[in-house]
Amino acid sequence: MTRVEFFFNVEDKLTKTAELCERAVDKSRELMIFTQNDEMNIAVQGVLWRQSATSFLASIRPSQAMHMHSSILVTDNGDKLEKDDILINLQIEHPPFFSRFRYLAELVSNDEADKAAARLKFKFYRDRGYEIKSTDVSKLK
Repeated sequence: MTRVEFFFNVEDKLTKTAELCERAVDKSRELMIFTQNDEMNIAVQGVLWRQSATSFLASIRPSQAMHMHSSILVTDNGDKLEKDDILINLQIEHPPFFSRFRYLAELVSNDEADKAAARLKFKFYRDRGYEIKSTDVSKLK
């Protein structure tokens, strides 16, 4: 069953995404980042490429050549699901295909609309029997 974790009080979702990716790639895990649109795809890839002063996190979109060989797939379309390890959801609603992944990360900012959407997703996962972990990012600093 998919492990679900909510990260609350995230100041910058793209930076937190890059942090999660960096830790996962260090452990040889594969990720899919589910974004809202192509503009967000570009923004996520930009942050990943600049994550560290001494390295970068190579990412690719499903439409690009060699996408099968990348540890990080960035997409706003769930039609081509070639990864099933870690899913980072940056969309407002739950991904309809989340249950095929081993781990799902939901990032929640301080924005009230984002919090309201997260509450609905939390209830959705809980009502279906998923065990949910909550991490308050503001207390990790």
